[in-house]
Amino acid sequence: MKRAVSGLVALVLVTASAVIVRSQQGSGGAASADRPPVAKADYEKWKTELSNWGRWGKDDEIGALNLITPAKRKQAAGLVRDGVTVSLATDVNTVKSEDNFSPYEHVITQAAATGAADRIGVNYHGYAHTHLDGFAHRFFDGKMWNGYSWEEVQKEGGAKKNDIYTVHNGIFTRGVLMDMARLKGVDYLEPGTRIYVSDLEAWEKRAGVKVSDGDAVFIRTGRWTRRAKLGPWNAAANVAGLDASVIPWLKQRGVALLGSEAAQDVAPLPKGSDIGALPLHDFALIMLGIHLFDNTNLDAIGQMAAERKRWEFLLTAAPLPVRGGTGSPLNPIAVF
Repeated sequence: MKRAVSGLVALVLVTASAVIVRSQQGSGGAASADRPPVAKADYEKWKTELSNWGRWGKDDEIGALNLITPAKRKQAAGLVRDGVTVSLATDVNTVKSEDNFSPYEHVITQAAATGAADRIGVNYHGYAHTHLDGFAHRFFDGKMWNGYSWEEVQKEGGAKKNDIYTVHNGIFTRGVLMDMARLKGVDYLEPGTRIYVSDLEAWEKRAGVKVSDGDAVFIRTGRWTRRAKLGPWNAAANVAGLDASVIPWLKQRGVALLGSEAAQDVAPLPKGSDIGALPLHDFALIMLGIHLFDNTNLDAIGQMAAERKRWEFLLTAAPLPVRGGTGSPLNPIAVF
């Protein structure tokens, strides 16, 4: 009897432990928050071992977009079955808040019986507005993508190298949605939740889609669902996102573009991290040559993809053709 009772107690304790683990994971918290951060020595080594500088020639200015071949575009076009489109952009936000320090300026300049006109202006970099980062946006030790000097970017005339104009013909490739909130069984991941390669590959297995050369990968955390429920917060300081340990995976899989609902990286960085404030964001832009979609809203596409049980789609997007620009606001479109 004593042995049976002991076995029952052990079973209850194991069951309780399992419930606690499931509860922690279901809350969207970082179940592996105790993982050590990427060491600075490893990060610095990656700058040599993983660098794409020179891969497509010493004069290249489009980076991993070279992986989007005509064959890749044809493959992406073949994903269209229903002819249904959905935007991946946040709505234009004209209200100043904790996560929107520079609201869109929208002014009606004419309103008369003969017609109307308006003016729109935006300081789009940051954590509020959907935009595409160009390579002239960020630097390591004074160098941007493919080794070009920061001195190629000046207030007068803008970027002479690596400007956003290099993407003016647009983006047309396979998009892959990786819904991390859905993977964890929650509406949104709590701010500060770290996303690892194991999470991405668990999603691939669940979704039946494997990321490959030339893909545009979008990471949904549920940021905008949380904002709608609880209101704005300082997403620059506290947001779910990718852990820096994902960097080698991005190179291995041949990711051409990367999108998220903030600026890619988790914030705050794990305790003890000393590799910079935006380690993955900056490494992707500078060393891997991956253009970044910041602050996309993936709620609508998450719902549409779930209804169809299809997590790949045709992605189209085009930045404004601004010569010398470091990036551009834009409205990415998914077609199912």
